[in-house]
Amino acid sequence: MRISLFGTVGLALLAVGCGDGKAPDGLENEPVQQSLKLTTFNDCSALEQYIEDSATKQMRTLLEQQKPGYWERFGRGRGGIVFGPMPQEDSAGGGVNAGGGSPVAPQDSTGTNNQVEGVHESDFVQNDGTRIFVLSGNRLYAHRSWPAEQLTLAATLEVEGWPREMLLDEHNRLVIVSQVAMSLPGTPAKTGAGPGGGMMPVGDIACYGFGCGYYNADSTKVTTVDVSDVAHPAVVDQLYLPGVFNQARRVDSSVRLVLSDAFRWPEDVKFWVDYSEDLYKDEGKLTKAIDALIAQNEKRIRANTLEKWLPPGKHVDAAGVETALPMSCGDFYRSNAPSALGFVTVASVDLDARTAAPGRTSLVAEPGTVYASKASLYLAHSHYWWWPQPGQKDFTYLHKFDLSQPGRAVYVGSGTVEGTPINQFALDEYEGVLRLATTVSTRVPEPEHEDWWWGRTATTSRVTTLDVRNGRLAELGRSEDLAEGERIFSARFVGPRGYVVTYLQVDPLFTFDLSDPAHPRKVGELKVPGFSTYMHPVGDHHLLTLGIHTEPPNGGCCGTSNVKLSLFDVGDLANPKEVSTQLVGQAYGWSEALYEHKAFNYFAAKGLVAIPFTDYASYTSSEDYWSSFRTELRVFRVDLTAGISPVGAVPMSDLFKTASLPHWSYYYVPDVRRSVMADDYVYAISDAGVRVSKVDSLQTPLVTVPFPVITP
Repeated sequence: MRISLFGTVGLALLAVGCGDGKAPDGLENEPVQQSLKLTTFNDCSALEQYIEDSATKQMRTLLEQQKPGYWERFGRGRGGIVFGPMPQEDSAGGGVNAGGGSPVAPQDSTGTNNQVEGVHESDFVQNDGTRIFVLSGNRLYAHRSWPAEQLTLAATLEVEGWPREMLLDEHNRLVIVSQVAMSLPGTPAKTGAGPGGGMMPVGDIACYGFGCGYYNADSTKVTTVDVSDVAHPAVVDQLYLPGVFNQARRVDSSVRLVLSDAFRWPEDVKFWVDYSEDLYKDEGKLTKAIDALIAQNEKRIRANTLEKWLPPGKHVDAAGVETALPMSCGDFYRSNAPSALGFVTVASVDLDARTAAPGRTSLVAEPGTVYASKASLYLAHSHYWWWPQPGQKDFTYLHKFDLSQPGRAVYVGSGTVEGTPINQFALDEYEGVLRLATTVSTRVPEPEHEDWWWGRTATTSRVTTLDVRNGRLAELGRSEDLAEGERIFSARFVGPRGYVVTYLQVDPLFTFDLSDPAHPRKVGELKVPGFSTYMHPVGDHHLLTLGIHTEPPNGGCCGTSNVKLSLFDVGDLANPKEVSTQLVGQAYGWSEALYEHKAFNYFAAKGLVAIPFTDYASYTSSEDYWSSFRTELRVFRVDLTAGISPVGAVPMSDLFKTASLPHWSYYYVPDVRRSVMADDYVYAISDAGVRVSKVDSLQTPLVTVPFPVITP
């Protein structure tokens, strides 16, 4: 299952338009809140009432839409489901001396591709130059990786649940995050989070690979493993928290986890009336049945207890002693603005001062986009329109948290900006100022097109700067609007400079001078075919980008597209130049690095870049699937003078050609997904294993360590 290159595809129920219909009482759209703030709850009864009010509203919305004639009140009697893009939402350790005169560690090696230096991002691969740790299936695989010719699997460790990502620190502590499908203390055996009664983390529905999460997982487990002895990893701490894992960051000893949780509905709440032919043939009876179900559901919601809405977590220490971790009502905040319903929690774990209970700061909201600097963490989520209507504009709500305390995230202030960010790289904090690149969408009616009952969406993009004033995030400056009719596909901020790529038919790269935060200024623009989805700074004056090169149709019905690496000279912001390009593979090839920055690996010490690449060459239905499947790690040399040139590829397809029916699935995929580079060696990593080659002979692997196939 592959994710769209353009982000998660969302499903939106639209009731817009040109009609004069009214929403049911209590379900009207709420205005955008320009004076945004978070407030804590005075007591637990206030928190419980707020949750139950919000849950009742969500329940009513779902059932009201099932009433006969509901959609006919909107938009000239038309209604239905429309698909549209939604914003997305990326050193040295205790190595083992191999002996024989070999160095104990490489001179240089690559780690996780972090957005901010010193802010470590979680991933399913971690390495420190001498060891490579990989999560695949439900196991941790620990390797001795140096010297490269002696790559070997040192140990495996089964991880409870479905492992997502992990972090490695300088003190040989590996923090593994897994999703667990289990009831926490004080909860029913089965908890529901929506229609159908199952936990359904929406952000993961279109996810790719094993790092996705599962519909029935209702909790997150944090397992701390001592890997001082790579051959004998030892579990030293376990933490269970309600919610679905979103992202994690580490600065020094402090780990911050962002978790999201949907409402845990009472088991007897129903989201549709039981079907009968007689009922569904009589619109009046059906309407009365839905009204009765709404009333019945509300009674059940109001009768629920806070302990069931917010179940406790638990802590298990190295000796196996369990401690319940109840939620504290004082840790919860509510916003004065509407947002999608649910909970988002920032959990802070200080590895140097481990206590049973992590510091938790929770919002009754959605997680949206997460960005973290060393000093701050920002949550950005969209204003919640219950349904689109002409004249609406998209807005983003921002919440800033101070990270100076290792064990707690402290709320600083909130703000509102027009538009939505594409991903975490659209946010950046520099010298206390937040820079934010957004695409602003406005819904415009089309009265001359009766079939276009939803109207059309007009777009433009801009860069906005914000800082904290009087306890709130206030707009400091705003650039001119860019590229009408286009959307931002990638953004990057480097010191006092900014770069934005939009796309419609050609790829405008916009450059910004942000040296005066109060007056962000577009300086230059360059158009080339296609678009970039990721930008990586190289030195002080160059950008290395990955994206899609497009060619218009030449007499046929369709154009072609290729994965493309480009090198831009941005030394003169007013005149950016594309100085080198390299098409990767054949048309319609694929790379996870197009949407996941952690799959992009730039090795500055050697001037190399590696990206995973998958293609299907000359496949016909009569051929065996594996005869056309190609997955490999492509390596390129990047020279600021000579440009980009191919070095070769580490092949990995053969690791999956072991049976007529491939043993891969939603969470176990054949593609190469990550890489590590150390001195003159390149390691390719997939769910099937790790393979190492020397840079000058990539096609001839030195060592391959396969993983066993784990079936669910």
